[in-house]
Amino acid sequence: MTIPRIAPLLARLRRRPWPLLLAAAALIAPAALALPASGASAGCSVAYTDNQWAGGYTAQIHVTNLGAPVSSWQLAWTYGGDQHVTSAWNAQVTQTGSQVVAASLGYNGTLATGASTDFGLQGTWQSADPVPAGFTLNGTACNGGTQTTPPTTPPTTPPTTPPTTPPTTPPATPPTSPPSGCAGAVICSGFEDQTGTSPSGDWQTAAPDCQGTGTVTVDSSVAHSGTRSLRVDGKAGYCNHAFAVSTTDLSGVGPVVYLRMWVRHTTALPASHVAFVSMPDASQGGRALRIGGQNGALQWNRESDDATLPAQSPAGVALSSPLPTDRWVCLRFAVDTSAPHADTWLDDQQVPGLHLDGVPTQDVDQQWLSSTVPPRPTALRLGWESYATGDDTVWFDDVAVGSSPIGC
Repeated sequence: MTIPRIAPLLARLRRRPWPLLLAAAALIAPAALALPASGASAGCSVAYTDNQWAGGYTAQIHVTNLGAPVSSWQLAWTYGGDQHVTSAWNAQVTQTGSQVVAASLGYNGTLATGASTDFGLQGTWQSADPVPAGFTLNGTACNGGTQTTPPTTPPTTPPTTPPTTPPTTPPATPPTSPPSGCAGAVICSGFEDQTGTSPSGDWQTAAPDCQGTGTVTVDSSVAHSGTRSLRVDGKAGYCNHAFAVSTTDLSGVGPVVYLRMWVRHTTALPASHVAFVSMPDASQGGRALRIGGQNGALQWNRESDDATLPAQSPAGVALSSPLPTDRWVCLRFAVDTSAPHADTWLDDQQVPGLHLDGVPTQDVDQQWLSSTVPPRPTALRLGWESYATGDDTVWFDDVAVGSSPIGC
């Protein structure tokens, strides 16, 4: 009803006020009380679990809709530090300054009243990583409460993941019958030339960034072959770096750098980030290309932007593999210095999540491939560095690096 049609009714109120008043109210009320046809949230509750290490973090977010059913959602919050989101799973996450918005995807947008959903993200920080505040769902404050887990607490059970399409190219197979020796390799070391308990000659002890209580020794009681190996007693804590550095320059190796080593360790890889192989990388200005683990599985890490391969989403971690304990295992790596290609084999089995074919795969390698500059390793460091928790004793033996495939 339009305003001109209502006016005559109001003019006659003096003679018959109550019937006309009720009639006018009945005509006006529906328009004044109408709600938007699309779902609108009246609030939510949020559980934010932060797993932090020096310079990086992952977060698992569990959100429950406490309002009317919605067909799509946006969860927004404000960071209080200098956190920067680099990747996400189960949501499309954008960031402007300290403001972050996570939007639903096609398969998880519908939330009934009381229904929940999960998503996660990975990011970097420099000076501070406090838990965020001011969560809103579709613009309405989350008045159902916010639970936050302090940084460095390992993530809770990973959220349900969407169907993940594996890389479209077939998994690369190990080179056919590569030689198991070191013919032609620039590094070929079983540490049999070491005469004391401290690395010497072609291997020197170093702590690239900072030194703690970790130690590196030559062990004559444990070996994969021969009578000696390199032993690293790695300790937890950011400033506990302990490495043996090869004096061999790797700048001329390539175009594909092949690395083979036998490794034995005592403690399962932790949820926090650790590394046991570190290679200074000319493409990163000397910062390291690192091999280690996080969330219990093997991973590559690029120091310059803290990118990981695979992405630390549940889908990415599931495509990696734990590093077996209390036995010798053969690790082999191939790093292309001319194209975005790389591979990793554990006991001659390719690790799918550590395979790069140059084609980005959601929640697996798209973060890594955000850099188009291939790595150029210049040196090899074997040891241990931890960014939160994670003591371990690691042995290395029969280490080889060259321009041709080297078998186990």
